[in-house]
Amino acid sequence: MRVQIVVTAGFLVATSAFAQVAPIPSAPHNVVVFVADGLRARMVNDATAPNMAALARQGVSLVNSHSLFPTLTMANASAMATGHYLGDTGVFSNTLYVAYPVPSATNNPTPFIENDAILGDLDARFGGNFLGEDTIIKLARDRGYSTAVIGKLGPTLLFDHTERTGLQTIIIDDSTGTAQGIPVSPEMAERLKAAGLPAVTPPRGANGVAGNVTTPGTKIANVVQQDYLAAVATRAVLPLFAARNKPFLLVFWSRDPDGTQHNEGDSFLTLAPGINGPASLAAIRNADDDLGRIRAALAEFGLTESTDIIVTADHGFATISKESATSPAAQARHPDSPAGHLPRGFLSFDLAKGLGMPLMDPDDKFAMVPDGAHPRNGLIGQGNRVK
Repeated sequence: MRVQIVVTAGFLVATSAFAQVAPIPSAPHNVVVFVADGLRARMVNDATAPNMAALARQGVSLVNSHSLFPTLTMANASAMATGHYLGDTGVFSNTLYVAYPVPSATNNPTPFIENDAILGDLDARFGGNFLGEDTIIKLARDRGYSTAVIGKLGPTLLFDHTERTGLQTIIIDDSTGTAQGIPVSPEMAERLKAAGLPAVTPPRGANGVAGNVTTPGTKIANVVQQDYLAAVATRAVLPLFAARNKPFLLVFWSRDPDGTQHNEGDSFLTLAPGINGPASLAAIRNADDDLGRIRAALAEFGLTESTDIIVTADHGFATISKESATSPAAQARHPDSPAGHLPRGFLSFDLAKGLGMPLMDPDDKFAMVPDGAHPRNGLIGQGNRVK
């Protein structure tokens, strides 16, 4: 099997997926792109991520790669999905200022774009394709590949955001089975039913609890939701693709370890053990186990020798202190932040303060943010109102 493991992010992955490696095979190979969101490359070892470590020994491992954007998923996902840098796609963040009221974001001009309905609104506004570039999934299906993207809400649909019928590419994410999600085809619905799988993706449950200034966050990995998503990949999608007997491209975007690392409760108001605590390590193993299940399914259906696997991450992760002795936002008291700590939205507050300009909260009908308060999402200057 020609196996490629790439622990990297962004542009390199998108171009690697269809790179030719001598000798050129007589028939097109299948491709599986496995994205472990927020995975640090140096955490891939036999103790922490044995499936990834084993795959690395069999293929090519890039150990000194870098994300295009240090921390924001949708920015890196746009590069993975298209092979283009951020200047081409325009996706520099998970929240974008688009200068018009986005209907699915309650007319907010700065929507959080990890949302299927909001991605549809952006496409409708900007010529049918707000990225302005074709994705690797679209290019693959245009060439006769079967295509599927499974995983975290936002980056999953970004890989084929202009195809919203569910008839050409299988899209399974957090919103599947709801009014906000991309529908599944009748063929896929039958496959889910035959596999005994629900038509609605289960929520994260306790793993989605971030905690607050008085209560620790989660201490468990995103096992329940990802168990479902991995089951969809291995018990419904791969059997379907095997039966079609033509090449396929499958992207599996694992929310772990990122989701658990963001919410972990092992370091309540402390820096230790940080993202090296039990919850984060369990999240890495959770993603690794899902990769193992996909590899086992490929072997079960006789697809091992004809499938290339790329393992990647959109960005890494770090443990940081949010204390500050100089930030105006940190000097004010906030009920959701300890004294002396930076609250959410501190950067917009501090910039507005330093510039002597007003600060509005677009999530609160553009209400002015008073001194001592802080927004989750801030717009600086009165000229930013959008009608």
